[in-house]
Amino acid sequence: MRLVLASASPARLQLLRSAGVDPLVLVSAVDEPAVVDRYGVQDAEDVCLVLARAKAEDVAARLEDVEELGGAGALVVGCDSVLELDGEVHGRPADAAEAAARWRRMRGRAGVLHSGHWLVDARPPEDGGSGATLGAVSSTTVHFADVDDAEVDAYVATGEPLRVAGAFTLDGLGAPYVAGVEGEPSAVVGLGLATLRGLLADAGVRWSDVRAPHPAATRTS
Repeated sequence: MRLVLASASPARLQLLRSAGVDPLVLVSAVDEPAVVDRYGVQDAEDVCLVLARAKAEDVAARLEDVEELGGAGALVVGCDSVLELDGEVHGRPADAAEAAARWRRMRGRAGVLHSGHWLVDARPPEDGGSGATLGAVSSTTVHFADVDDAEVDAYVATGEPLRVAGAFTLDGLGAPYVAGVEGEPSAVVGLGLATLRGLLADAGVRWSDVRAPHPAATRTS
């Protein structure tokens, strides 16, 4: 049973692979600002959820043309993450100046990283497809270290904060600047594994159904 990841995020791909799932990656062609404007959403949880849905549905609509699937369809998951700080929604910084300014606001404080997930069961009924299309948001409180200006500037200079929602990572160069998290850790990286497992279960699919088979361990004694 094939899982398709509708995201170009290397971190999300690595999360799934580390958990035993080797998805097919198909990047959506969604215009994110246009989607947010069309739905008229402003709440952080709504923003990440409608974007995750748009990405999953965009990719699901193109599966018939994917040779690797051979017309069998797939389970498609779309994801999106935003940071909520002081009631404002933040995605990827536009430039280094914005990233540095955001870090000067975040340091020594806490924000909430919302990761939206949307699952589309695009398998044909004869292959067990349920036709399910459903989503969920995983919200995790992130406590940021009280870094000084020199540390902020050095981190921003790496370029990493410009590539990720919230201008920080938990699995990369930003990890030393995160003092703690309350919630689902993998969701801070961009994809809540427990959340995805729950969505699959709602669609009648076990996690073990999408996990790649592993050979039985060989005893050496």
